[in-house]
Amino acid sequence: MSNKFRGAFVAITTPFNPDGSLDEQGLIDLLEFQIAAGTHGIVPCGTTGEAATMSHEEHHRVVELTVKTVAGRVPVLAGTGSNSTSESIELTRHAKEAGADGALLITPYYNKPSQEGLYRHFKALAEAVDIPIILYNVPGRTSVNMLPATVARCAEIDNIVGIKEATGSLQQVSEVIRACPNGFAVLSGDDFTSMATVMVGGTGVISVSSNVAPAEMAAMIKAALNNDNAKARELHYRLFPLMQAMFFDTNPVPAKTALKMMGKIKSDFVRLPLYATDQNTVAKLQQVLQQCGLV
Repeated sequence: MSNKFRGAFVAITTPFNPDGSLDEQGLIDLLEFQIAAGTHGIVPCGTTGEAATMSHEEHHRVVELTVKTVAGRVPVLAGTGSNSTSESIELTRHAKEAGADGALLITPYYNKPSQEGLYRHFKALAEAVDIPIILYNVPGRTSVNMLPATVARCAEIDNIVGIKEATGSLQQVSEVIRACPNGFAVLSGDDFTSMATVMVGGTGVISVSSNVAPAEMAAMIKAALNNDNAKARELHYRLFPLMQAMFFDTNPVPAKTALKMMGKIKSDFVRLPLYATDQNTVAKLQQVLQQCGLV
């Protein structure tokens, strides 16, 4: 397997106008900011991108615009998961046609599939669309945990090449790495565990904090991948307050609030049922951004 899915990938926010419509120029500007800062890859239409409240038409547009703007400078891993297998296949087919380098596929949420159901869901997807697939396990959002044994079964399928592991458990990360073949990419889905995930054999992170500190997150993961443990640890603790701040409220509310404070987006609008955070949280967030030298 290629090492395409290594480093710090940003789970990029989707900028909306104050009326809730897609801010296309805002997205282009965010992508350019990310690439200029040295981010290693872009993940549009994930949890942080508010994919759950996008129409298919908007989802297609964001993926197309991202691929076109990035223009091969870094890999684009498009979020194409859903809780319906047929819908996931449609979104994944579109991502392949649009030119994405891979597809990030969340475990189906709400349905609560069995481990066998999870395996068959991903097998159906892999057979339907010939694109590199990264699984995405985030029990806190889906109420189902894809167990290491199931990940290992999926890893035997040719185009399933990695996983975004967001259990926050280094035990589960270690079990996945141990169970899967060499070259299977294991990316942390939690900024807090990203450095440690690399230390135990992971390949990087799909990061929320990278929205606001792309250069620093990329430097931390690069140092960890290069076994420069002292530098990686120093950056981990420098970024730690920011990683916490990104979850002062439901993701991506703090990330968008921070990007607006930094002047990177015009509006921090989030779509219902998410809602703008309260003034106390905004003040706490601003304090952290000041401490980190971001505003």
